[in-house]
Amino acid sequence: MTFQDLQIDWLKCFVAVVDAGSLSGAAPEVHRSQSAVSMQLKKLEAALDCQLLVRGPRQHQLTAEGQLLLGYARRMLDLHAETQAAFHGEELTGRIRLGVPDDYAAKYLTPALKRFAPHHDAVEIELYCEQSTSLIPRVECGDLDLALVSRDDPRHGTLLFHEPMVWVGCAQFQVWRRDPLPIAVYEDTSLARRTAINSLALQGRRYKLVYNSSSLAGQLAAVESGLAVAVLTQCSVPAHLEILGSEQGLGPLEPMEVSVYRSRASKDSKAVDKLHSLLIKTFRLSAVS
Repeated sequence: MTFQDLQIDWLKCFVAVVDAGSLSGAAPEVHRSQSAVSMQLKKLEAALDCQLLVRGPRQHQLTAEGQLLLGYARRMLDLHAETQAAFHGEELTGRIRLGVPDDYAAKYLTPALKRFAPHHDAVEIELYCEQSTSLIPRVECGDLDLALVSRDDPRHGTLLFHEPMVWVGCAQFQVWRRDPLPIAVYEDTSLARRTAINSLALQGRRYKLVYNSSSLAGQLAAVESGLAVAVLTQCSVPAHLEILGSEQGLGPLEPMEVSVYRSRASKDSKAVDKLHSLLIKTFRLSAVS
């Protein structure tokens, strides 16, 4: 049997669908329509004479053949990019407007920027720390070029990894013993707020909202002062606070899908290309697609 040569565009679309979880989520990442992405995948499957993806209940799932191809595809795309840089490389310049929630800044973004900045010191980076619910619309309108966000929609960027959500309290006050349970929450549209209330509702546990803050510092202040318990990303919990669970009568929480979200307006920026690619490669080791 004679196989067709594999085209780079086919592989880009395949990897984009895997990372985004859907055709609609992949389309903006490769700057193509959803139907065009679907056609590229069909050509790739025809060339390999096998099915690579099946539609699952929430997102596309890899077949055994798709899982096998994924590793090769990533390596081929990385080598393709390195080859282009070797022959057409130039000093990156420009500005990147980058957004990140406080939760993810220190643990995740700082190490990535330490890899990027020394090699591209002519690139100016403007960093904005806000909640994901504020960052996502700013990316969509082109006010930001890139953002590391917690997403609730596959169209909001390329999935990087899942961040555990945990109940947090202060051992000195043990407010989790109170009925109704006092909780600190983020703004109305916050995924963390929704996750906390859903978990308590499933348990049938009574609660009252006693503290509202859109900042991580505000949430920590509420917990440290004994006003409430809170739901936080695991990476943001300081060592002096206690992670709570079933022993304190608190149920499990859905993890956050952390993605890198890029604006369409930045598609011609080589500097944004480079940082976007670096973020994906940096966090891909811990990604769960």
